[in-house]
Formats: sequence, C-alpha cells, structure tokens
Amino acid sequence: MSIEKVKEYFKQFNMEDKVMEFPVSSATVELAARALNTEGCRIAKTLSFSVNNSPILIVTAGDAKIDNKKYKSFFGAKAKMLSFDEVTEKIGHGVGGVCPFAINEGVDVYLDESLKRFETVFPACGSSNSAIELTPDELEQYSNITQWIDVCKLPE
Repeated sequence: MSIEKVKEYFKQFNMEDKVMEFPVSSATVELAARALNTEGCRIAKTLSFSVNNSPILIVTAGDAKIDNKKYKSFFGAKAKMLSFDEVTEKIGHGVGGVCPFAINEGVDVYLDESLKRFETVFPACGSSNSAIELTPDELEQYSNITQWIDVCKLPE
C-alpha cells in the first residue's frame, strides 16, 4: 500500500509519526481541507504530467491552476496530464493520494511558487485519506525536488 511506502520513507527523517490518516476521504482539495479543518489554498495538490514521454510531478497550492502559457514557456511543451490509469504505474501512487514522497525512480518533482505564500502546507501521503503538514522548505527537503518553478495562476 502506498501510504506504507510513504511512512517508511519518512522513517529516515524520524517523521513517520507526522503522517496523518483520516476516517474520511482527502482525495480532493475540498475534501482534504474539510478533513484538516483548513483553507483549501493550503492543500498542496500534486499534479501528474508527461513531458517528452517522462512523468513529472508539479506540487501547487490548492487554489492555483496551471497557466498553460507559463507551463509551455518553461517546459517547451503543452501541458499533458497523465491519464487516471497511467498515474499509479508511472508515479507509484494512485489518484487522490499522489504526493512527491516515495515515488518511482525517474520522476522529476517541481514545486510551484504558489506554495511559498504559506507558513505550512498539507500534501497527501500516498493514500486518499492522508496528509502531512510541512513548511515549504521542508516540502523542498523531503520531496527531493528538481527545482522551484512558476507555472500557475492564482484566483483573482
């Protein structure tokens, strides 16, 4: 099970006890915000894309949307999300629990600047009813990111 992989991953940092599991779903930004009793913008959603046939993850604030112009400018290609069926196979976690921890080899992870507005954010932990609270710096440290990027737009 994916959440077990994530807990095992966090053991090396003595952080496995910080992984939260809920009796309700946290598979969407809205559900996660409700489960955590926080604002949806503080949910760190992890989006799965394919760039030149390689899977990548982009972690964004819950209220951010991919800006196609910025995305294409940065990656040199149109944004193409992985299909529902491709996500588990290529990333290592299923839809609703995708996170940047304990993922398959060869998946580049990018953190969007939209996350830096918050003291802490809540990414999933491999299942559709889990999360962990991290500062943006901790998210960077534990995600083994490729780099910070700016490919999103925020609501007006």
